[in-house]
Amino acid sequence: MNTGFVYHEDYLKHDTGYHPESAERLSSIMRKLEETDITKQMKRIVPVKASKEQIAYVHADAYMKKAEAICKGGGGMLDSDTPLCRDTYEIALLSAGGLINAVAEVMDESNNLRHIFALIRPPGHHATPNKGMGFCIFNNIAIAAEHLKRKYGIKRILIADWDVHHGNGTQEVFFDDPSVLYFSIHQYPHYPGTGWIDEVGKGEGEGFTVNVPLPAGTDDAGYLYALNNILVPIAMEFCPEFVLVSAGFDAHVADPLASMSVTSPGFGLFTDVIKEIAEKNSKGRIVMALEGGYNLDATAESVLSVFNSLLSNRGEIKEGAVSKSVRKRVEEIKKVQRIYWSNFL
Repeated sequence: MNTGFVYHEDYLKHDTGYHPESAERLSSIMRKLEETDITKQMKRIVPVKASKEQIAYVHADAYMKKAEAICKGGGGMLDSDTPLCRDTYEIALLSAGGLINAVAEVMDESNNLRHIFALIRPPGHHATPNKGMGFCIFNNIAIAAEHLKRKYGIKRILIADWDVHHGNGTQEVFFDDPSVLYFSIHQYPHYPGTGWIDEVGKGEGEGFTVNVPLPAGTDDAGYLYALNNILVPIAMEFCPEFVLVSAGFDAHVADPLASMSVTSPGFGLFTDVIKEIAEKNSKGRIVMALEGGYNLDATAESVLSVFNSLLSNRGEIKEGAVSKSVRKRVEEIKKVQRIYWSNFL
């Protein structure tokens, strides 16, 4: 058994009211996984809360205190999109802790776990060091990356983010850090307005941020073309020791908050690409974190497709034609990135 998942019923206590990022997202995912008996093929990891010291790997003390105070006061709005309830602060600690537990399990060579998908909430990739936004409180994936660096001495980490929204928070945390290659493939223009091709990092981190902004309507074939022609060659040159994935499912054709055309099986194909990178570079080590995805049925089906890929249960799926607009964008990105990566020369 080399695949696992993180889940805890307390994640449902982050009560957002009538809001796209609701507890029902996780409930519907778990129902789908249990209906198919796929959970029996995996190890379940029970999370524990991250410590405040671990949250402080990424977030400023003043911001942490602000979020905690809002919750202790009974809840309120962190920003115009991000509601907090009385329990949110503690559940956000559990969300970040779930990802820390996941990387610890994969790094523990005494067991056979190589891939873990952390089914956590609230999500994280929009959270910057100084503020939460876009439904995100703490940046779970960034905290996990810092934990890998600080506890395990990992020197090269790939974060692949396929959420339909650009992970501005993750980008900001690692913008000047050459030890983390941040790759984001997202709809553009779209919330939060960042993630253009010329955002490549700064200082020592220049070249280690790779943005792939795709036009609305991009489908499975377009995503796979971009992944295979941008992510794969850069990742193979970078040689990550560990792969983290911000796995959002709001690029699904049925999602109400975006305008992409990815299918549920498509997310399994994306996972196949990630698996190949990890198998060739990082001993197969992958930890994934749930980010967006707001059509309940579509998200549940897509998560199932990812687990089937991790478990090697998937059959062959034919790829479709790639649009001219996607091919053009990929060439534009190569032109920018060839300054930093010899595979594009």
